[in-house]
Amino acid sequence: MTVYEKSARFLHQPVGGGPRALLALAAVLLAVAVMLPLWNLTMFAPQYGHGLRLDIFSHTLVGGNGGQDIKEINLLNHYIGMHSLSVEDFTEFKWMPFAFGALALVFLRAIVLGTVKELTDSVVLFLYFGAFSLWSFGYKLYRYGHDLSPEAPVKVAPFSPPMFGYQKIANFEVYSYPRAGTYVLAVVTLALLAAVWLAWRQRNRKLA
Repeated sequence: MTVYEKSARFLHQPVGGGPRALLALAAVLLAVAVMLPLWNLTMFAPQYGHGLRLDIFSHTLVGGNGGQDIKEINLLNHYIGMHSLSVEDFTEFKWMPFAFGALALVFLRAIVLGTVKELTDSVVLFLYFGAFSLWSFGYKLYRYGHDLSPEAPVKVAPFSPPMFGYQKIANFEVYSYPRAGTYVLAVVTLALLAAVWLAWRQRNRKLA
């Protein structure tokens, strides 16, 4: 039997209850992640001792202090020539919730069909979605810090807000870290990888 035939045979093998249960858990966690903030940016300056906070969800932006912080951030952005933060400008908010739902359906389909191939497809699609989302977030931060208006009252050099960690920007200390939704997605990744590992163990037991 050739390597291709062995691979094809493995991909069409049924998976047991363990991988299916992990896929079901992953689908439920995706629904939970939609309702939680994925990322947070907090800015401190002498005039903002308590900080200005911005939570990023899969579908919207939420400013701290009852939404007032996002107004303050946009006011500061105006002075340095940055675009105002607006939900309408984030195309990601239009497709990300649907992507979460589509992935959950892919996971449920893999449970019903129950083969290694469907499980593998679920893992690959989710990892691609995660990698593309992080790239899109980083690119958006880059564009916001580099597309500065030349007519701004305050001139600053183009910059990239931090995607992760700390950065000093003018007189602001900016912190950027994942929040609960991203940690839930990390658990989804672990659940999917564990499902693949269980399926692989099941194959080895059959061969033994």
